[in-house]
Amino acid sequence: MWEFYSLISKTGVKPFKISGIFIGFAVYTVTVIYQAGLIDKHLNLFYLILFSLSILFFFAELFKRSETPFQNISFTFLGIIYIAIPFSILISMTNIKTENTGLFTFPVLYFFILWTYDTFAYLAGIKFGRNRLLERISPKKSWEGAIGGIIFSFILTYILSGFYGFISLYQWLGLTAIIVVFGTLGDLAESMLKRSLNCKDSGNFFPGHGGILDRFDSVLLSAPFVFVYLKIIELI
Repeated sequence: MWEFYSLISKTGVKPFKISGIFIGFAVYTVTVIYQAGLIDKHLNLFYLILFSLSILFFFAELFKRSETPFQNISFTFLGIIYIAIPFSILISMTNIKTENTGLFTFPVLYFFILWTYDTFAYLAGIKFGRNRLLERISPKKSWEGAIGGIIFSFILTYILSGFYGFISLYQWLGLTAIIVVFGTLGDLAESMLKRSLNCKDSGNFFPGHGGILDRFDSVLLSAPFVFVYLKIIELI
């Protein structure tokens, strides 16, 4: 969230960086506490309190004399929605605990599939990439790379389904399709953000590889859709 707000600040917009991070951290922390079983009620009350606190952004702008009051408020909320909520949803996936699986089994498998797609899409793109996927947003990504990543992701999923049978093979394949599609969109969305701000990386947390946001951009849009899918197949 710090990286996101720092990027946005380069446009002249001034989101409530500290307050936004505090609320985002609170949303994440409450979710962790709930999933740990330390609270089993009043969850809606906690979220209502956090929402009420966020309304104070409007009152604060009345006295800041900013030239971009609603942009400041909007991007503050966007940071919470775009980053804090998807990571909170990841924590919610830890309650998928079936026979012969541990507490964090599903999130680990989720990342395993996602990173397999990213890795082989990159390798296939270098070797065979000719046709650009969305050149105006990300000139290096190709259809050939995406197809290569998809093939290896489905191969991996087929193997995993033999070890983890708490959902059927077809449900595993559907899950992988969602991870691949929305993971790609998440990557492209973050590239669109950086391109609109004329930035190469979201930060320098990983020297030579960019920031934390660069490493988890695929997660931010795929995690919510994976969660919805798990709800549909009644795994959560």
